[in-house]
Amino acid sequence: MFLLPDFDLHACERPRIEHIAPAALATTPKTIVAVVNPRSAGGPHDFSSEGDYWWPDPKNPDGPYIQRDGLSNPDNFVAHRQLLIGFARDFSTLAAAYRVTREERYATAGARHLRAWFVDPATRMNPSLLYSQAIKGRSTGRSIGVIDTLHLVEVALGVEALRGAKAFSTADDTAVTAWFRDYLHWLRTHPYGVDESKAENNHGTCWALQAAAFAHVTGDAAGLADCRRRFKEILLPRQMAADGSFPRELARTKPYGYSIFNLDVMTALAQLLSTPEENLLTWTLPDGRSIAKGIAYLAPFLADKTKWPGKRDVMYWDDWPVRQPALIFGALATGNTDWLATWRKLNPDPSVEEIQRNFPIRQPVLWMR
Repeated sequence: MFLLPDFDLHACERPRIEHIAPAALATTPKTIVAVVNPRSAGGPHDFSSEGDYWWPDPKNPDGPYIQRDGLSNPDNFVAHRQLLIGFARDFSTLAAAYRVTREERYATAGARHLRAWFVDPATRMNPSLLYSQAIKGRSTGRSIGVIDTLHLVEVALGVEALRGAKAFSTADDTAVTAWFRDYLHWLRTHPYGVDESKAENNHGTCWALQAAAFAHVTGDAAGLADCRRRFKEILLPRQMAADGSFPRELARTKPYGYSIFNLDVMTALAQLLSTPEENLLTWTLPDGRSIAKGIAYLAPFLADKTKWPGKRDVMYWDDWPVRQPALIFGALATGNTDWLATWRKLNPDPSVEEIQRNFPIRQPVLWMR
């Protein structure tokens, strides 16, 4: 499946991982119970967030919020999202460090985070998402809030990387895996999860990547098979245009960033679901559309943003691109050295919060099988 025999991803990434690992080692686990959203309808163990693009109505300041697409309201509650992203960043770093070095200190620190988030009754997060992307005066939670746990996909793969470590006991593994199994059941059965699975834009892609990653960590073969079917029959054919672009993302007020984000997530999904018998990155619909075609469409604009033919994003235009995982997964699957070269020159560890939020795949070594 990997067509760059002279390129060793672990060797390439190890210096970077070891450089950022000390900060992750020094981090004390902190879960959502540390911060309470006074406007949430949920309890202290329920993840809470508020819709980014919703603002007070100037004509009715005390009434329901109104939407301003693409413009984030800085006064909305995002502390739980920040905590989850910070956890995912630190834990994935520790898991990647353990994978490339096999040093137990990384597994010890990683297991500590896992127990705090998924096991300890005092600090764990409930395996549901009832109060995410709430809107003042309109909703206590929404189906599109499912996207807020996208960063757990790399956590799930990191759990797999820690299996076998002395610090990650069988009891820990059983408890953490049970959490992911419960959350996956919620995603598949609750109306919020069901509705999100039907979305025909990046939200549907993000639901599928979560379902696939959580099925992978729990050993759910039937769930993985369903995700492969969704990829082939729903996601790729309904979202990608003939030229490899994503029209629904191009129609947004941040077309560049949304195009990058959806391509990254869909490519990661193909990477995760590929088998030795079938490479979904190069798998092609009868009309020629494929993940490889999507990467080919966007790659020139990742290499040189000035060539982007569409509108500039209304926010964060200057902060994209970063080291997009679509480039490395695509390069390894096709042997495209231009994509590899672009990936290697981009920033692997962005510091801008909004970019971090839309950059859920930070440690590609965790995705290699």
